[in-house]
Amino acid sequence: MNPGIPELNHSARWRAHLAQRRARVAETPSLVVEGQLTRMVGLTLEAAGCVAPVGSRCLVVGPDGGRVEAEVVGFSGGKLFLMPSGNIHGLMPNSRVIPTGGASRMRMGESLLGRVLDGAGRFLDGLPPPPRTEWATLTGKTINPLLRKPIREPLDVGVRAINALLSVGRGQRMGLFAGSGVGKSVLLGMMTRFTNAEVVVVGLIGERGREVQEFIQEILGPEGMARAVVVAAPADDPPLRRLQGAALATRIAEYFRDSGRQVLLLMDSLTRYAQAQREIALAIGEPPATKGYPPSVFAKIPQLVERAGNDTVGGSITAFYTVLAEGDDQNDPIADAARAILDGHVVLSRRLAEAGHYPAIDIEASISRVMPKISGPRHQQLARRFKHLYSTYEQHRDLINVGAYVAGSDPSVDEAREYQPRLKQFLTQGMDEQVTMADSLRALEVVLQPKAKG
Repeated sequence: MNPGIPELNHSARWRAHLAQRRARVAETPSLVVEGQLTRMVGLTLEAAGCVAPVGSRCLVVGPDGGRVEAEVVGFSGGKLFLMPSGNIHGLMPNSRVIPTGGASRMRMGESLLGRVLDGAGRFLDGLPPPPRTEWATLTGKTINPLLRKPIREPLDVGVRAINALLSVGRGQRMGLFAGSGVGKSVLLGMMTRFTNAEVVVVGLIGERGREVQEFIQEILGPEGMARAVVVAAPADDPPLRRLQGAALATRIAEYFRDSGRQVLLLMDSLTRYAQAQREIALAIGEPPATKGYPPSVFAKIPQLVERAGNDTVGGSITAFYTVLAEGDDQNDPIADAARAILDGHVVLSRRLAEAGHYPAIDIEASISRVMPKISGPRHQQLARRFKHLYSTYEQHRDLINVGAYVAGSDPSVDEAREYQPRLKQFLTQGMDEQVTMADSLRALEVVLQPKAKG
């Protein structure tokens, strides 16, 4: 026997024993310093005695054992500012504040298709959580702008006016701008049903709760729901939950884009997202700026919107954001900020909606910034001629309606008057009527043909 063998076996046993002890030490939870709830004003909670980074989560435990999850949104001196993501009923002074560490993590996976979630990632459809998912943070990876694929492929959205005059490219970010009750959600629903996309992610943020069920049953339907994920954070949710709902919808879209899918992201609405951030910022003492919106609101909007678009491989997120123009003011701060960062905007007109013109798209005020890159010369020529005729008539509409315009005074106005009925008919479309890109271009050719004389 070799006298060194027992000594080698002894060393191996000690190494194995040491490895086991190290594993147990690693599993032992680290000490957590708890704090106390010292103040609550509105929805803002103030805690003292504990330390946690901004964006991390804490549990606030009341005297009855009830737990409220909150997120650290700021600090001042030795105090932490927390924003709850649930109901704060029953909290009392000196409630325990326990930092749980880490940012919010949500389920991701193919099995999310066909499911409905709230802003916290909980399933609202009554079905059990899917078995095969992975956990991911709400903050996606930043894509190097030099590596993003350019937008070169047109996307058929099934709406004739948009396909022909405001062509959308795959990977574009578009805004639907309108006042309340003008038809933003209806137009969004049409594009949801008609757009060719492998995955549809819908974020219903800060809107009416009854619209969630209507959107799922009437707009998506069983066939559309099979390829869709819906994130619902209605108006009665706390502002933090609404912010998380928008971030979750975007993160789910990123997950499918990173797997090479063509994703359609629909968010209704970007304005409610901004208002949720305003509530949080004002509650923790950030000074208001433009029309009561603190500066952080205008930083949050591009951080959310820039996550959509093409990736570096082949996946894409084509995003449509509804923007509520308060009081029909297109220069509202949020509308102005969104218009500057998006790749185009479709403006809906209350005047057209009240006249029964649907979809109520104001062609003069709308634009697609990528249309020159994704459409041919003939298409662009026809679109410019259509807009010229439409704009000429609109500029003289009041004179024509009161009979003050004399025929023959201006040949361009006479031509616009001749074409007007056809232009108006071209821009109208039924809610359940789908018009493909090819049919839209053929209709544009036909509508601009000169009338036969005699």
